[in-house]
Amino acid sequence: MKNFFATRWGIIGTGAFIGVLAALLQKLGNPGNMGICVACFERDISGAVGLHRADVVQYMRPEIIGFVFGSLAAALMFKEFRARGGSAPIVRFVLGVFAMIGALVFLGCPWRAMLRLSGGDFNAIGGILGLVSGIWIGTLFFKKGYNLGRTSTSHAGSGFLLPLIMLGFLILMLIFPQVKDQAKSGILFYSVKGPGAGHSPLFLSLAIGILIGFAAQRSRFCTMGAFRDLILFKQTHLFMGVLSLMAAALAANLILGQFKPGFEGQPVAHTQFIWNFAGMAVAGLAFALAGGCPGRQLFMAGEGDGDAAIFVLGMIVGAGFSHNFGLASSPKGIGPYGMAAVIIGLMVCLFIGFFMRKGETQ
Repeated sequence: MKNFFATRWGIIGTGAFIGVLAALLQKLGNPGNMGICVACFERDISGAVGLHRADVVQYMRPEIIGFVFGSLAAALMFKEFRARGGSAPIVRFVLGVFAMIGALVFLGCPWRAMLRLSGGDFNAIGGILGLVSGIWIGTLFFKKGYNLGRTSTSHAGSGFLLPLIMLGFLILMLIFPQVKDQAKSGILFYSVKGPGAGHSPLFLSLAIGILIGFAAQRSRFCTMGAFRDLILFKQTHLFMGVLSLMAAALAANLILGQFKPGFEGQPVAHTQFIWNFAGMAVAGLAFALAGGCPGRQLFMAGEGDGDAAIFVLGMIVGAGFSHNFGLASSPKGIGPYGMAAVIIGLMVCLFIGFFMRKGETQ
């Protein structure tokens, strides 16, 4: 049976689907221009389990759980689930950490960069330019033989570990639900103000996450892959999905009254162009070297890819570092150690790019 999602109209439909649902989630309670943000939501999960104590960004985001569940369901239904791993796991973990650090200097993942621009936040332009620049640097390493090594088939149980972790997160959320105006419920932390306090209804968010995870697994939707394929091969298949996401989100924001053009006063954003650019350049390079944007890493983890799961865990740990060490930005500007973190992140990613090449194994 032909996979419609793999066709041009399939990827365009998937992008539009994500763009509309993201705008709708914002209308239903998610933070401004943050209907969906993989990096921000993983940061909130990191805070919910106490890996950092930034009290404005702590919430067990059901959309992330849904992404993995939806991808798992699609992979099992269409016999594409395959437990695998063993391709430079420590490198992928480190890339995940610095991808998150770079994203939190910008304040968003590639998906949120597109959604911010579709909501009228022109500060996102710097982030998108940085993202493309980072991916472009990654393509230079690809041409020089960059490779993290072969992935091997693993025990089936290992492929279910990240979905089981997500199931555990969901169970914790049900056992310890949010209590109004309380910063802690059982062992989970909740924000009572700030972006972490803004969220749409739990089961609706979970259902939308599952639907997006299903469609994205079938279509292989990936923002990093879209720019990589455009730069390396002049292929526009995935890029059409990204354009579709932005167009659909823009249309939905206009209809819902959520489009507010400008630089100043944008929700959960700062106006420091150079650090918006630099933060996302580091993140884009890390995504390229790891083989997928943060959303795609979640979808691959749902398919049984243990290497992608390690990257996801690296991002969650990286969120802890970002907020505990003063690396993350806020609407007031970058954190006190954000500049140093971006420079170190760029150096680490360049080190990995230079030394993880064929002929560099001895």
